[in-house]
Amino acid sequence: MIRSWKMLLALLAALAMVAAACGSDAADVVDGATDAVEDAADAATDAAEDVVEEAEEAMEDDEEAMEEEAMEEEAMEESHSFNVGLTYDIGGRGDQSFNDSAAAGMDAAVTELGVTASEAEPNADGSNRAELLQLQADGSDLVIGVGFLFAGDVTAVAAENPDTNFAVIDDAMLDFDNGGVPLGDNIAGLTFAEEQGSFLVGAAAALKSETGTIGFIGGVSGFGLIEKFEAGFEAGAKSVNPDIEIISQYITEFPDFDGFFAADRAKEISLAMYGADADIIYHAAGGSGAGLFEAAKEYSEANGSKVWGIGVDSDQFNTVDPGVQEYVLTSMLKRVDVAVLEITRAQAAGTFAPGNTVYDLSVDGVGYSTSGGFVDDIVDQLEAFKADIVSGAIEVPTVPEG
Repeated sequence: MIRSWKMLLALLAALAMVAAACGSDAADVVDGATDAVEDAADAATDAAEDVVEEAEEAMEDDEEAMEEEAMEEEAMEESHSFNVGLTYDIGGRGDQSFNDSAAAGMDAAVTELGVTASEAEPNADGSNRAELLQLQADGSDLVIGVGFLFAGDVTAVAAENPDTNFAVIDDAMLDFDNGGVPLGDNIAGLTFAEEQGSFLVGAAAALKSETGTIGFIGGVSGFGLIEKFEAGFEAGAKSVNPDIEIISQYITEFPDFDGFFAADRAKEISLAMYGADADIIYHAAGGSGAGLFEAAKEYSEANGSKVWGIGVDSDQFNTVDPGVQEYVLTSMLKRVDVAVLEITRAQAAGTFAPGNTVYDLSVDGVGYSTSGGFVDDIVDQLEAFKADIVSGAIEVPTVPEG
C-alpha cells in the first residue's frame, strides 16, 4: 500500500513537468491530482497504521491469554502437587477393615488428584505415634491420623507445625472445655454415626435369624466408641423383633487395645456364641474380626447348619479370604475412605477448615453392603429403616441398653 502511493507521487512529479510546459490549465489539473494523491497517501498511511495497531493488539491479547493459561496450569499443578501423610492405626494397611478403608480413600486421592502419599504405621504398643506424625509433617502438607488414639499427639504436633494441616479419624478434635471450639486452626476431626449403620445391620440380623438369637463382639470396651456400634445393633434388631436375644461380649477393656488384633480370641468367643444358639454375629473388633468368619465356616461345616458373620468398616465380603466369603452376611460400612478422600480434596481446593465433620446416613457416611446377594431380599425393609433414621422418625441410641 505504501509502495502504491509512492508511485503516485512519482507520477505527480511527471505531471508537474508537463504542467510547467503547458500552462495554467495543466497546472490546475496537477494541483487537483496532487491533492488526490496526498489524500490517498494519508488514507493509506492511516490504514497501514490501523493494521499495525490491530496486529500489535492481537499479539498482546495472545500473550495475555497464553500467560493466563500458563498461570492456570501452574495453579492446577500446584493444587495437585502436594504431599499427604497417612498414619495408620496399629495393624496398618492389610487389616481387612478400618485401616484398609483409609487406604482405599488415599488410593482414590492419588488417582483422582495426583497427590503424593506417604504411609506410616505405629509400633506394636503405639508409643511412637508423635514421632511418626512429626516425620510426616516434615514432608507433608496434610497429615491424617487414622484413629482416635492420635488425637492428643496430633494436637501437640499441629501446634508445632502451623503450616501443615492435620485431620484425625474418629475424633471431633474440639475443645469441649471451651465451648467446643476447634483444637487448632489447622486441625480437623472426621467422625461417624456408627450407631446408624449398626442399626441397619442389626435389623438385617433380626430379619435373617432363624434361631431368634444373635451376637455382638466388640474389640475394646470402656472408652465409648465401640459401645455406639453395640447400641445401634441392639436397637436395629429389636425394632424388628423386640424379643430377640442378643449375646454381647468384648475381647478386652480399655486401656488394653489388643482386642482389635486378637483374631484367635474372637474365634473362640464366636464359637461359644454359635454354640449358644446364635446364628448371626456382628463384630466391631477391627483385625480380630477375621476370627469370626473362620469360626462361622468351622461351625457351619461341623454342624451342618449355616451360621453367619457381619463385617465392619469395609465391605468384608471383598476383603476376607475367599474361603469364608459365603459366611459374610453383610458389613456395616463406615466410609473412612470417603472421609480421607474428601479431606484431601479440601486440601487440594484450598478449602480445608478446622472443626468436626460428621459422616452419617444422610450423606452415606455409614451404611450396609449387599455383596454376595445375601440380603437382597430384605433391602426394601432396610432402606425403609434408613429413610426413617434420616428423616428423624427413628432416633438411634449411642449407649447400649444393658
